[in-house]
Amino acid sequence: MKNAFNFISIFLLGIISIKGQTNTITGKVTSKGEASPFVNVYLKNTKQGTSTNENGLFELKNIKNGNYTLIASSVGFKSKSIKIKLTGNQNIIQNFNLNEDDFLDEIVISGTLKPVSKSKSPVPVEVYSNTFFKKNPTPSIFESLQNVNGVRPQLNCNVCNTGDIHINGLEGPYTFVLIDGMPIVSGLSTVYGLTGIPQALIERVEVVKGPASTLYGSEAVGGIINIITKKPSNSPILSTDLLGSSWGEINTDIGLRYKLSEKAQGLLGVNYFNYQNRIDNNNDDFTDLTLQNRISLFNKVNIERKSNKVFTIAGRYVYEDRWGGEMDWEREFRGTDIKYGESIYTNRWETFGTYQLPTSEDITFQFSANGHYQNSFYGTDSYNAEQLIGFGQLIYNKKIAKKHELLFGLAYRYIYYEDNTFATLEKDGITNKPSVTHLPGLFLQDEIALNSQNSILFGGRWDHNSLHGNIFTPRVNYKWNSKDNSNIFRASVGNGFRVANVFTEDHAALTGAREVEFDGNLAPETSWNANINYVNKISTENTFITFDASAFYTYFDNRILPDYETDSNKIIYANLDGYAVSKGLSLNTDVTFTNGLSVNVGATLMDVSITENSIKTRQLLTESFSGVWSVSYKFSANFSLDYTGNIYGPMNLPLLGEKDIRAKKSPWYSIQNIQATKKLTNSFDIYGGVKNLLNFTPARNSINNANNPFDIGIDTEANPELAFDPSYVYASNQGIRAFLGLRYSIF
Repeated sequence: MKNAFNFISIFLLGIISIKGQTNTITGKVTSKGEASPFVNVYLKNTKQGTSTNENGLFELKNIKNGNYTLIASSVGFKSKSIKIKLTGNQNIIQNFNLNEDDFLDEIVISGTLKPVSKSKSPVPVEVYSNTFFKKNPTPSIFESLQNVNGVRPQLNCNVCNTGDIHINGLEGPYTFVLIDGMPIVSGLSTVYGLTGIPQALIERVEVVKGPASTLYGSEAVGGIINIITKKPSNSPILSTDLLGSSWGEINTDIGLRYKLSEKAQGLLGVNYFNYQNRIDNNNDDFTDLTLQNRISLFNKVNIERKSNKVFTIAGRYVYEDRWGGEMDWEREFRGTDIKYGESIYTNRWETFGTYQLPTSEDITFQFSANGHYQNSFYGTDSYNAEQLIGFGQLIYNKKIAKKHELLFGLAYRYIYYEDNTFATLEKDGITNKPSVTHLPGLFLQDEIALNSQNSILFGGRWDHNSLHGNIFTPRVNYKWNSKDNSNIFRASVGNGFRVANVFTEDHAALTGAREVEFDGNLAPETSWNANINYVNKISTENTFITFDASAFYTYFDNRILPDYETDSNKIIYANLDGYAVSKGLSLNTDVTFTNGLSVNVGATLMDVSITENSIKTRQLLTESFSGVWSVSYKFSANFSLDYTGNIYGPMNLPLLGEKDIRAKKSPWYSIQNIQATKKLTNSFDIYGGVKNLLNFTPARNSINNANNPFDIGIDTEANPELAFDPSYVYASNQGIRAFLGLRYSIF
């Protein structure tokens, strides 16, 4: 009995002793030598965790004996972990030094013309990596942008399939497209410049929504799309991407890194796209998809300097032969009325570069030049044009007293344009005179750090247009962030301007269906924009969540609009005698789980209206709602699945008259895609899937009077609704198709 009592006593004392053997872990979390507040510190697979205080300190108490993994994580930083063994009554001191996570807080340049982390930029900038675009591979960046919230590639012609980019409902001429920050794609090249950029060379795409004329001048009224190409030093030695579809499309991207010398590295890219399959699934006797043969060569060279200052120069050449039209159209029918076809030959060259001056101050010279040559026929209507653009600017960055970051710039832009249309005719209607525009300007901005959580940016730009005179564009941006950068609030007010392009404002004007007129001398458009942006980042043990919400409002004076209705045989462009408004809300949500699942969902609700003579109407070809999504799951390190798509609300469509039998509005429609990717080796990836899963295409009668494209025997003035018209288009006629691709890289 006594032995039993002793055993029970020892057993109970043991339990008490074990229970009493608890442990404590304390420590400090820093980053770049400074304390990191509000960092999550927890024991993996337990409910024990805490957050660091304002001094970066943390403490975990009453931890039982055992083996644990201690993790420190915070949005914007790379998580760190360490294994710890606790044996009883220990007080462990464990410190962490976290590094910023470039994936979660990318470096951006588009908002302020200088490199800055995304979270610190006073201007909201959306960043899309090449990994994002690989989830829905396409032959051109133009098509890839369909998965960006609030951005819609708009086709402008059912026959030639050219298009432009709409941001928040504003047409293509309001979107400024840059390559490595240089204004390469503008004017005549607006509908062609986004094709032929080798996607293997794209590092990321930055999108700024709202006027940016203060930094970039004319055309940056609706927003900016800045395509950032890879640096040679960060590129694979060889990268290839071969993509084919069941429709017969073949796209090839090749990237090659090479060494010119010990101090010069180059990156060569080649893109080749070919489609020669005549398909007419809607039975209108017209090609559903334009036939194309395109090659693009891109070369970029980085030169290392002793001072580590930047010196890079790049160039691109694009040749494209595209045509669409009646199914039995042949090359010998080009420009005749035997068969209707739209045939476009395009030659284009570009060069651009950046050179930091060898001075103690931060002064950078940037330059670009391009030439665009087009020879085309739209039925029997000939359109030949030449455009040359030269651009250069000096940028001076200066930090003063730790609170002021000044940026001062001098810019000059030269535009030469000539064609065989009324756009370059003299008043006598006979003499042809090329258009030459000189556009010098200067800009200044001051970003003021009020304290560690508040900053404000003041900016202004003055331009002198040789045709329109002086133009001034100011802006103010304010940013607040929480101490841990998990909450960011931005507000901005700015002014934008746009000068009418002598090249037709709407590419549909060249289809031969309607005559184009400019009503008087078009004055520059001006706009005022207000934008509010809020970002919330949430980090848990297994999930990273980002909410990005914006509200925008833009008011336009002198807006240049096409009038399709006054005369059904014409498109008449004039400054609006009234005002136009674009307003709306957008929300992006990114959710990344540690189990391999990631979800990106975005939606934009907007109202784009025109008010003239006290009558408000919705803008044509502009949806009131759009949504995008991307759902990806990584089953293993070697296999993943991507499901992407978009949805668009109804749009008002341009009709030829009251008797036009086509629908006044487009239906709700959605384009959805699925893709599987398998990594065969470290160098080989194979991918494939299905595009346009729902097989959505516009109505079969989208091309009006397709059986009589030359309007033979029809009085179109008396019966405008009987005229041939391929400009009634809101989505591609390309239906469901399978695709298969292979990527090969050598690092």
